[in-house]
Formats: sequence, structure tokens, C-alpha cells
Amino acid sequence: MASAITEDVRANNDRSVVASSVEHERSRCWFQRRCSWRPTSKSLLEAAEARIWKFVKSRYEGKHVPVENNERIWTLKFNPNATKVPLVMIHGFGGGAGLWALNIDALAKHRTVYAIDLLGFGRSSRPQLSGDPQEAEEQFVTSIEQWRQEIGLEKFVLLGHSFGGFLASSYTLKHPSRVQHLILADSWGFSEKPAELQYNIPTWVKVVATLIRPFNPLAGLRAAGPWGPSLVQKFRPDLQGKFASLLEDDTIFNYIYHCNAQKPSGETAFKKMSELYGWAKFPMIHRIGELDKNIPMTMIHGSESWIDCSPSYQIKNSRSGYVDVQVIVDAGHHVYADQPEAFNVAVNKICRKEDKLLYVTID
Repeated sequence: MASAITEDVRANNDRSVVASSVEHERSRCWFQRRCSWRPTSKSLLEAAEARIWKFVKSRYEGKHVPVENNERIWTLKFNPNATKVPLVMIHGFGGGAGLWALNIDALAKHRTVYAIDLLGFGRSSRPQLSGDPQEAEEQFVTSIEQWRQEIGLEKFVLLGHSFGGFLASSYTLKHPSRVQHLILADSWGFSEKPAELQYNIPTWVKVVATLIRPFNPLAGLRAAGPWGPSLVQKFRPDLQGKFASLLEDDTIFNYIYHCNAQKPSGETAFKKMSELYGWAKFPMIHRIGELDKNIPMTMIHGSESWIDCSPSYQIKNSRSGYVDVQVIVDAGHHVYADQPEAFNVAVNKICRKEDKLLYVTID
């Protein structure tokens, strides 16, 4: 009897500790929102992301994977026990793994899918990266390879969107033995800055671009302080429409805000890697020809995107290895969210093809 009473007391104490911890966290978040110029924190970003995954059906595990220099890569692993060729997904500039929410259930149905936050973005560590564009690119690529080693992946299909596509291409160039198929979703950084560009841009645009050049691309979001969250909704109202089938409230706005309101580590590196008006300082079009011809490539573009798709056709016409260019109708730069069903069908078809090739190789 005494033992039972002791257990009841212990259980009550445990519940009190948990309740106290929850209350403490709520108070801390409230304090941060009220007393910080920017109403953001790691815990608020974590909560916004958790809200997204609540509406995704796939079983998943989330953890920070350690890489060198005590940095960590936030990693989500969906359908962890699947045995088919795994898929690794890398988000674009200003985003995070949560933006793949419309794709996960379809893509992870038969295989393990890894969605990571790049170093300097989302919930990953935000170290000070190199101010040299080539060194910064190398740091991103090295962190991805260290992540792969820590996870224990041997070979996988690699999918990158926008800036993530640029880095996925750079990674594949350096570590070709690890990539079974490279998928680029409206990849940034392939086109070379046109020599005549300066003559075609209005003077007022040049003046504005020169004035804001010293600042990071999303510095205004952080400078806006408590008005920052409303700026996301004002300038990107389309986001709610893209994710409306999954999220009916402002969760996606909160997620984007908290991804970008904190230390601009990856953002600063991206700025160093880009030219005025957004071109890459070291365009991928000049390097992708060195890619191992045995690695198949698929470029997926949105028909309404601002990204120039002509480099993809140039690669298709000049590369000796397999190259496929697909254009999804009525999709913009965020092709994976604008037309998620068409995008998921295209990616699943590629992955199933790689499954068959892997089994043939093993046999």
C-alpha cells in the first residue's frame, strides 16, 4: 500500500514537472514575442514546422544530424523502413524542409524520403559562412557530404529546388558515386548574366538595386520587427493558395517568417554567391558538362516561372549522358507546390525507374 502511494505521488510529481515545463516554455515564447524586436525564436520555428507535419500522414523521424565544427543539419526522415532507392530533397533559398509538405505523402509512399534544412537555413545551424562565393559553395557541399556520411546513405536520388538545385548540382559534380539520378526543380544559378543586361534595365531599377545591394535579400523582413509576419502575407499572398489543400490557416506564413527572421547565415552566403539582379557569380552552365555521363539528369520547370529554362535544353543538346527536360503547365517557380500532383507523378516515375535499374545492377 505504501509502495502504491509512493508511485502515485511520483506520477503526480512527474505530471507537475511536465506541466511546469510547458508553462515555462509558453511564458518564454510570450516574453520573446513581447520583448524582442523580431518576434521569432528557434522554438517558434519548431512549433510552426510541427504544425505543418501534423497534416502529413507519412510516418517520420526528425533529428539534428551532427557535421563538422559542431554544426547540425536538421533532418526529417519519412517512411524510415522502406527498402527502395531513397530520395533526398533540398529546399530553395529562404525555405526549409516544411515546404515539401504537399509532396511527402506521395513521394514517401514506397521509399524513404529525407528532407533536410541546408546549413544556415531553417532549423539547421547558422554559422558564419565564407564571404568568398566559391568557398561558401564548397562549405554547403561539404556539409551535405558530411551529413550523408553520418546518415550512412550509399546512393540516392537527389532532388533540389532553385538554390537547392544549384547546390545539388555542385554536390553531384564532386560526389558522383553517391547520386543515382539528379533532379533539378526550376534550378537557380545555371544561366550566365547577359552582357547587354545593363542597357535593358530602367535607370530607376538600377538606382534601387544599387542602394539595396549592401543588404541581405531579406533584411527588410527582419528590420520590420513586429510587422515582419504581416509583410510575408502582404508580399507573398500566393503562398496560402498553394498550400490551401493542406493548411487552411496562416501556418505557412508563420513558417516562412520564422525561417527567415533569425540569423541570416545561409542568406548572407547566397548573397555572396550571386551577382546584381540575382545571377550566380559562377554559373553552373559552365561546369555541368563535367558531370559523369552515367548520372541521368531530369530538369523540371514551371511554364510560368521566371527562371530561364534555355540552359536545360542547352545541356540536353550537348551532354552525352541522359538528360530529360519537363515543363509542367500552369506552374511557376515553386513548381512542386503550384502543381503538386503533376510534380509528384514526374518524380515518382523517375524514382521507380531507378528502383528497377538498381535491382538489375544487383542481379
